[in-house]
Amino acid sequence: MYYKSTRDSSLRMESAAAISRGISEDGGLFVPESIPQMTMEELKALSDMTYAQRAAAVFAKYLTDFTEAELVYCTESAYSEKSFETANIAEIAHLFDGTYMLELWHGPTCAFKDMALQILPYFLTTSVKKLNMDSKIVILVATSGDTGKAALEGFKDVPGTQIMVFYPEEGVSDMQKRQMVTQEGENVTVCAVKGNFDDCQSGVKMIFTDNDVISTLEQGGMRFSSANSINWGRLVPQVVYYVSSYVTMASQGEIEWGETINVVVPTGNFGNILAAYYAKMMGVPIGKLICASNVNKVLTDFIRTGVYDRNRDFYATCSPSMDILISSNLERLLYLLSGEDDAQIREWFGALAAEGKYEVSDAIKESMSQLFYGGYCDDAATKETIRSIYETYGYTCDTHTAVAVKVYQDYKAETGDTTKTLIASTASPYKFSSSVLSALDSERVSEDEYAMVDELAKLSGIAVPTALSELKTKERRFHGSIDKNDMKQFVLGELGLA
Repeated sequence: MYYKSTRDSSLRMESAAAISRGISEDGGLFVPESIPQMTMEELKALSDMTYAQRAAAVFAKYLTDFTEAELVYCTESAYSEKSFETANIAEIAHLFDGTYMLELWHGPTCAFKDMALQILPYFLTTSVKKLNMDSKIVILVATSGDTGKAALEGFKDVPGTQIMVFYPEEGVSDMQKRQMVTQEGENVTVCAVKGNFDDCQSGVKMIFTDNDVISTLEQGGMRFSSANSINWGRLVPQVVYYVSSYVTMASQGEIEWGETINVVVPTGNFGNILAAYYAKMMGVPIGKLICASNVNKVLTDFIRTGVYDRNRDFYATCSPSMDILISSNLERLLYLLSGEDDAQIREWFGALAAEGKYEVSDAIKESMSQLFYGGYCDDAATKETIRSIYETYGYTCDTHTAVAVKVYQDYKAETGDTTKTLIASTASPYKFSSSVLSALDSERVSEDEYAMVDELAKLSGIAVPTALSELKTKERRFHGSIDKNDMKQFVLGELGLA
């Protein structure tokens, strides 16, 4: 299996090179030259396997330059009870009739990003060895809350790497911020940016493709890579949990083998739902892909109109990990739907950079409407959904998962579709204690983050994850805050290259 850039189809490299680079020098994203298939018999064969074994089977389809031993090493190292609080890694809760919650937050940072970022360091260090590279790998990360901590935790003290995380100063929850600024590790740096997530993400991408910076790093014996989902090594592990979840549901008799399910994903950067699309294209019987947004509904509008327009007001919401107006992974989908037309991708994303807007063809609009449903809800509806689910089913979910549930309810009411449905639950409710608690019992909300955690524990009956309870006594290590235009100089300064 070879990989090419969405902006230059003539590029061709194996997965180790694509993972080590993170992003193509032309600014494009790496995609596999074809989507491998899994037959129903192959899916059934995964039934008796552990999550790590299922992951290795899926990766063997995509990372064909990795040996079986290398894949086993990566998967067994990443997906174990040492890192995850549950042996199943990805738990499935039967919420109500025909609706299931895929709980992706039982890892060390209590968010779905752990599913990929626990294995990415193993992928990256294995790739570097395979390529006989002796450069130090510098990981740059822009985060809207969860990716940052998950990447920091995955890469802390990994030999031959250094990681820097940038987050929007006022754009993450108090718990998310505390997770990052107390991070341990000799090779980690965390810095706030005066701006929103899109400012952080644009800054990182500009640094990645700045030839002067790249040359400076090379002279210093370093090279960049990425832990954001622009890196294929971050995205392909997300495909695994959709494959695995279908197998689990069929094995447990919740669905028949071959029965179609719908999938609902709360997303801002489009990576998590794109992974479900890849699983569908591989042969997993997935029907509608339901894309759930908060009021920063650029994806909802795009799916419904074919016009992508980031020229709009930006809102800070109670589901901050989706407070995004530039959805990077959409580029991969459009590359595929356009027939791998790299010139068209360059035109659209050039227009996005220059004018903040582009419109796709009628044919692609039709393809998207067949594959996806886009919906959104505001903070009031999000909190009402949290309360309703709690009161009706005794289930406590976070703000992002609640967005997904509300959009699914709207989809079901609009279409009458009663297909069994899997909802991606992306974070522990304790990461957003204030918002969740205010939805359940506003009188219990206080200024003390950990008092609210305790109150939420009393209401929900869910044990507070150890990773979050331990934060209360951790010392803050990082206090920096910079202007978005100073990111480049900050990076070079931290690396001793300024």
